[in-house]
Amino acid sequence: MLLSVWVSSMYAIDRIALRDSILKAVNGAQIPQRKISISQFGAKGDSATNCYRAFVKAMRYAQKNGPVRIVIPEGVWLVGGPIHLVSGVTLEISKNAKLMFTGQPKNYLPAVSTSWEGTLLWNYSPFIYGYGLHDVAIVGQGVIDGGTAAETFSEWSKCQDKDQNSSREWNHRGEPLEQRRMGAGHFLRPQLIQLYRCERVTLSSVYINRSPFWCIHILQCKNVRLRGLRCKARLTNNDGIDIESSQGVLIEDIRFDNGDDNVAIKSGRDNDGWTMVGPSRDILIRLCRFKGLHGVVIGSEMSGGVENVIIENCTYAGYVKRGIFVKTNPDRGGYVRNLWVNNVRFGEVLDLFYVTSMYAGQGIGNNHFSTIENIHVDSLSARNVTGNALVLQGTPQRHIRNVSFSHIDVKQAERGVSFEFTEPVLVSDCFIGLKVKAPSVASESDRIFEKNDQ
Repeated sequence: MLLSVWVSSMYAIDRIALRDSILKAVNGAQIPQRKISISQFGAKGDSATNCYRAFVKAMRYAQKNGPVRIVIPEGVWLVGGPIHLVSGVTLEISKNAKLMFTGQPKNYLPAVSTSWEGTLLWNYSPFIYGYGLHDVAIVGQGVIDGGTAAETFSEWSKCQDKDQNSSREWNHRGEPLEQRRMGAGHFLRPQLIQLYRCERVTLSSVYINRSPFWCIHILQCKNVRLRGLRCKARLTNNDGIDIESSQGVLIEDIRFDNGDDNVAIKSGRDNDGWTMVGPSRDILIRLCRFKGLHGVVIGSEMSGGVENVIIENCTYAGYVKRGIFVKTNPDRGGYVRNLWVNNVRFGEVLDLFYVTSMYAGQGIGNNHFSTIENIHVDSLSARNVTGNALVLQGTPQRHIRNVSFSHIDVKQAERGVSFEFTEPVLVSDCFIGLKVKAPSVASESDRIFEKNDQ
């Protein structure tokens, strides 16, 4: 018991120090004070005018005269193509303003350098896209709606298998990036918002609705603040926030309602993750409300590694299938280390806390085993677990190492604990099902002889 208390105290100090260092280092974009209305570039918020050209003009202006805040006033602003951000620009979407994307897939060409499920390639442009920028922000009380364009692209999920497999083949054989071309004639959906190789990024307060694929994709970025967002996106694979190969990220006070993962942390798939991208690290997720497929997921595209992740003071806004889910398999390699979960509550879930090195039963014949270590869970609770409360699945070749659980409170669970190829696991003050009271004393009601003679 003394060892358990000592280890828990040691890692609590580390968690607090890491949290404070992230909060100190992550300040996001410098928001310019100077404002200019998108109306000055010919846009009209009349729900009829295509404002795409106005946004092109506005970005050219910002590139020459920035930094500047481009204000989208009240109204419905249709955009029939992608908005490509520039350094030093802030999009301010005012209260009662809606930015709605329209147009056919061809409007989102030419293809841009991007990533799709952890593989680098060229594809249709994300609806809002920034590459190699600094000090970019999207703020305000308004709405970003993928609109009819998102719904059109979403249908492509039924046709994507061939292109998905091609992208993975490019990855595995190390195809040069310039030759990895999707776009016209192919069926990989773009993201709603993607910021790629950007530094000092802020997304704050806006409402996200409908996405062709992932909603917000932070790819190879540094110093990112995501705060006060509201996300309601229920089309196919509508992850809320995907953090990939990025460092220094604060995800705070987000209310999710997604058709897929609320938060997913990734770092490239297979060969691309090992050779072309870096790890995701120094990530703080707090004060969020989860609702959708899974609350927080690490993987399965995590070949570049994931480390130093804190999830704290979060709760639920509805059902999620899995609360916290770490997934990899022997195809991936990489590592997941230094994960803290502290004071997180769920209502009804299928699985509360699930770590697996055998995700989807894939890669069983491969030998790229992932290292998973230093996971510490304190004050995690659920009202009803219809599947599994706590699961750790390592492999015979690579055990999960150094895990602790304390103050676990699960009111009801179909199955409590399943730990396989894991060492050591420290457990203290854990209750799965009703808390056991003091044992009864011997009495005639025990009917020992009667039961033994039956």
